[in-house]
This record gives sequence, structure tokens and C-alpha cells, in this order.
Amino acid sequence: MSNLIVKAAVKEYLDEKNVASDFYDALDEEVEELLDDAARRAEENDRKTVQPRDL
Repeated sequence: MSNLIVKAAVKEYLDEKNVASDFYDALDEEVEELLDDAARRAEENDRKTVQPRDL
């Protein structure tokens, strides 16, 4: 796992909510998938630069 997210930032954002320890791994997987998809779309459009529209 690549640890793309910052646990402290997630915890701060969710403020008064409790966060299960396995939530971070699941979120990290979602972010990784989102980034992979965005990179693929950029490549499909012959770009090396990933842009907001790739999300």
C-alpha cells in the first residue's frame, strides 16, 4: 500500500467523528484508484499532464 493519504488530515477533516482504523486503508485504495484512472485518461488523450478534467 502506498499511503497516499495523511491520517491526521483525515481525522481533522472529520472533526468530531470517530474513524475506524481500517477506514484509512480503504480510503487510500480509493484515492489510488482515482489517480490511476486520471492518469489513464490523460494518457488516452496523449497528455503527460494530469488535469482536473481527468477526474
